[in-house]
Amino acid sequence: MEAAPAARAALPVRRRTRLAVALLAAATTALAGVTVTAHAAVPPPPSGWSLVWSDDFTGAAGTLPSSANWIIDTGTSYPGGPPNWGTGEIQTYTNSTANVSHDGAGNLRITPLRDGAGRWTSARIETVRSNFKPPSGGVLAIEGRIQMPNVTGAQALGYWPAFWALGSPYRGNYQNWPGIGEFDVMENVNGLNSVWGVLHCGVAPGGPCNEFNGIGASRACPGSTCQSAFHTYRFEWDAAASPQQLRWYVDGQLYHTVTQTQVGEPYWTQMTGHAGYFLLLNVAMGGGFPNGVAGFTTPTASTVPGHPMLVDYVAVYSRGGGTTPPPTDPPGSVRDAYATIQAESFNAQNGVIVEACSEGGQNIGALRNGDWVRFDNVDFGTTPPRDFVARVASGAGAGVSGLVEVRLDSPTSAPIGSFAIANTGGWQSWRSVPGNVSGVTGRRTVYLTFSSGQPNDFVNVNWFTFRR
Repeated sequence: MEAAPAARAALPVRRRTRLAVALLAAATTALAGVTVTAHAAVPPPPSGWSLVWSDDFTGAAGTLPSSANWIIDTGTSYPGGPPNWGTGEIQTYTNSTANVSHDGAGNLRITPLRDGAGRWTSARIETVRSNFKPPSGGVLAIEGRIQMPNVTGAQALGYWPAFWALGSPYRGNYQNWPGIGEFDVMENVNGLNSVWGVLHCGVAPGGPCNEFNGIGASRACPGSTCQSAFHTYRFEWDAAASPQQLRWYVDGQLYHTVTQTQVGEPYWTQMTGHAGYFLLLNVAMGGGFPNGVAGFTTPTASTVPGHPMLVDYVAVYSRGGGTTPPPTDPPGSVRDAYATIQAESFNAQNGVIVEACSEGGQNIGALRNGDWVRFDNVDFGTTPPRDFVARVASGAGAGVSGLVEVRLDSPTSAPIGSFAIANTGGWQSWRSVPGNVSGVTGRRTVYLTFSSGQPNDFVNVNWFTFRR
């Protein structure tokens, strides 16, 4: 879904007293007219992986996606950017809930519409966060569970749903594509039962990524068609491999790989050496890609509006490496209470250390009675949570245990929720433990506090989140 000002032809088919470095574990990667279902939650990361950021789209029906997580693009270009978003697409993006909203069943809907005068509208959103990249020497995974617009044949001509990522230097510049890099995790056009994975890089036209086409591959969705069911689309940037690799999957099946050697220098460093990437979801209508595949201009009079792309969740995971990716919630930002909050992204702390985590990234540790961490601007919205979940580990000795507590606005206020924790099998032996919380709404300062009847360290924390 490149932002280049040219059409694309059809693509080819701690411890205070213990070591503060953990062992890094290894892991492998494994609607109109239809009833759709969403997963109850973002899948927990496999062993060795850590959840960096996610959105499960559990908002009430008819509401916009979280402004803490997403920016809604509007119009026909970025200010000063190439017209028609650089691709020749013909729709106008809006922030209307008719074009983008939660469906109340755990999905986000992005719906293209056409008015009586033949004018198309749709939606495009991008993450507030723009620093997604692997930890040094580790792996980053970008994943979404998505059902493409359920429309095929002549009625689908011009539909162009996409899930993709752009290099952060593009924001505010809009003229530095493709050098800053673009990873198309999922693209589809014209209702075909095919997913395209594409890398854009270097210079245009030509260059190491054969612009304006990019380096792409495609395949049919496994089992059911891309349009008739949800499928999981995943992209991995493997900075642990030598040379580094970029990999594309659908439902866990690898179908496209690009290596650092294929791209070469200085282009690889240009697209990987900056702060990271932001993610985008959109449904365009018409433009270079659907026109190139069809062999004529789309959409046509036969194209039927109103078929949404459904997004169950979007998640970013990491594993390995010697350092952590930037915190999920940079200090000063608004934090979504229902997204994963990395424990090491605290705004203030008392008695806490940060150390390497066996699940990737970092965790907080050396937690004992009286210690706390503070998280500012946590937004609970208008519907209170039912509980919270924390990812914890403990190597505490026999008879040593304590409470992980949630407090609001002060580390000495009454807890609104807690759970008890004792030895889990080791300081890097992780488990997810829930605890009930009393009702809270709006934007609050959240403290995790740690209480115990003994003076010993009793718990580590990797991340936590609230659930409704």
